[in-house]
Amino acid sequence: MNNKINHALIMAAGRGIRMRPLTDDIPKAMAPFNGSTLIAEGIKELRQNIANIHITVGYKKDILSSHLMLNNVDSIINTNDYGNCWWIFNSLMKNLNQPIFVLTCDNVLNLNFTSLEKMYFQNKMPDCMIIPTKPVDNLDGDYIQKDENNLITYIGRSKKTNLMCSGVQILNPNRIFLNYTKTDNFYSLWNEMIFKKTIICADFIPTYWYAVDNIDQLNKLNLKYKNKN
Repeated sequence: MNNKINHALIMAAGRGIRMRPLTDDIPKAMAPFNGSTLIAEGIKELRQNIANIHITVGYKKDILSSHLMLNNVDSIINTNDYGNCWWIFNSLMKNLNQPIFVLTCDNVLNLNFTSLEKMYFQNKMPDCMIIPTKPVDNLDGDYIQKDENNLITYIGRSKKTNLMCSGVQILNPNRIFLNYTKTDNFYSLWNEMIFKKTIICADFIPTYWYAVDNIDQLNKLNLKYKNKN
């Protein structure tokens, strides 16, 4: 494996209810961004560092799948009507005994993949490593609490902390498939990992992170990139 992570998966199956009426016609992943779409820009960013890119689809899967084929992804996984980690236990990804970057289609961020790979392997390839970010005003998310050894002790929204999930994690699908209770919900999986002390928080924060949860946030993001360019 040579301390290289060769796979990434972007979760893009959600309905994007808070982005209606835009998502009445297109999936959230295809929201216009930087002259392209959220998902296409995410794929382009990953292609610079990752050899194999996989995408989960669900809501308006036919439209999104056609768009993804134009962007040359390596596999498309239909998770329609299932939870966000169904693919780990029920798709061919369960046989992948390698680490994989897992991201969400609605987060825009800058990552140093080389540093994250190095950190993951230095930590003896944990079952899951969450990449945190600092909380941003008016953006919802899952808060993280960790101990002095970077073991995660809490992930949730009921208790605010100084760290939040960035939407990026590194995990080993086959190891999870073999050793954890089958679920389609990341909260359930994370809680079992917390109990077993097998999930850590990376000692790393992206240089830029932004979540797109509604039309106003999408417009602000596009304006920021327009001014940047």
